[in-house]
Amino acid sequence: MASDLLVMSNIHKSFPGVKALDEVNFSLKAGEVHALIGENGAGKSTLMKILTGVYKMDEGEILLEGEAVHINKTIDAQNLGISIIYQEFNLFPHLTVAENLYIRREPRKLAKWIIDDKAQRQKTREMLAEIHLDLDPNRKVNTLSVAQQQMLEIAKALALNAKIVIMDEPTSALTDAEIENLFRIIHELKRRKVGIVYISHRLEELQHIADRVTVLRDGKFVGTVDYKDTSVRELVRMMVGRELGDYFPERTTKPEEPLLEVRGLSRKKVIDDISFTLHRGEILGVAGLMGAGRTEMARALFGADHVDSGEILLEGELIQIKSPFDAIRHGIGYLTEDRKRDGLTMGLNVKENIALASIKDFTKWGGRMDDGRIGEVSKEYVDQLQIKTPSLNQLVKFLSGGNQQKVILARWLCKGTKILIFDEPTRGIDVGAKREIYNLMNQLTADGHAIIMISSELPEILGMSDRILTMHEGKVAGITDRASATEESIMYLATGGR
Repeated sequence: MASDLLVMSNIHKSFPGVKALDEVNFSLKAGEVHALIGENGAGKSTLMKILTGVYKMDEGEILLEGEAVHINKTIDAQNLGISIIYQEFNLFPHLTVAENLYIRREPRKLAKWIIDDKAQRQKTREMLAEIHLDLDPNRKVNTLSVAQQQMLEIAKALALNAKIVIMDEPTSALTDAEIENLFRIIHELKRRKVGIVYISHRLEELQHIADRVTVLRDGKFVGTVDYKDTSVRELVRMMVGRELGDYFPERTTKPEEPLLEVRGLSRKKVIDDISFTLHRGEILGVAGLMGAGRTEMARALFGADHVDSGEILLEGELIQIKSPFDAIRHGIGYLTEDRKRDGLTMGLNVKENIALASIKDFTKWGGRMDDGRIGEVSKEYVDQLQIKTPSLNQLVKFLSGGNQQKVILARWLCKGTKILIFDEPTRGIDVGAKREIYNLMNQLTADGHAIIMISSELPEILGMSDRILTMHEGKVAGITDRASATEESIMYLATGGR
């Protein structure tokens, strides 16, 4: 058995009023992928911030290759060969690939006064070739895809001779092909004896890479298991402290009369002749590969993007949607894929975000806001949706992903929305919070709302949809009833029958 590269023993960390970590243990071997899982708020990020010098632990010990180390700041971790790749990348978008890769470590010439650009570009090519990444060293980072930026972050870690690489939700915004490439690089890092800490909510992907799994719950160490000796069901039980039952609650609501009808919706080079009917009380799942036009269809329905042709009927009446204002006025709400960038105003608090779509309804004579009424209504939705927040005045940026999603949902319910478009409703949300979102969706349809749910997770599509609309290259490839749909049949349609 290989000796441990890293051992973190009896780690404690408290913040004012919160015990974030309580006697947590974690170890990592060279050449191992050790998954770190737990619900939001379980302590995963806090533990890794201690390892990378962002926080200082209150108690505990860290051993690196058998030697006690003291990591008081981020440069200490970097010097020890510990690198972290966050969901929000630590890159300079206006600089080139080569400049990002060697920033503060640039090769020099002429008595170290001048950066040797030629040598920097050559070193960059060599480093990128090691992970089979075909990138122009002169290319600006702000022109790279998310996947390319992630690979560049991995290359940065290798350039720093990292012994330990921490990956935080690395697949959350990647296509299947990009995920496959990431896993290939992870296996290459394992071959080089790099230890990898892998944080993810997508438990199904651990089968491809994980050697061991450590579970945290409420800041406490639950246990470490060999992945080959466990199951997803057992990992879920360890995470939430109880049997979660089936991932997806039973759909008992029966779709009723047509609520929305879309005929021939088209936008040049993006979506082509989209037609479907959405019924009251229905969840219509929208499946398809990345780039199939799912989000583009949603944005067109919501008036965020113009269309060249097509008709939209609401309860049998032809309506015009030329802007999001028109969509909101007709009772259509959109929960975007990127809730932090497009859905929430992160600098505002919970009640302000909830009231955002209903400002006119809360405006008193003279243009003054009825703050008392905003508070009352917001409190109703916080209670109804069980939004976990210390107060209505808490900034939404400090809430977990699941609670942020509930705040956006509260906003649309506050506005009296009849049709809700969920774009990747559970992306970046832990398994327990996912179940809460699914229960809310069931409750919404039972109350007469209709939902269009776009998701890249086929189990979610199959588990929550009444019917499934599958898209391929901007067109509707087929609409399938839940009873007859399988992962194979959906993928057949999503790949154009290949």
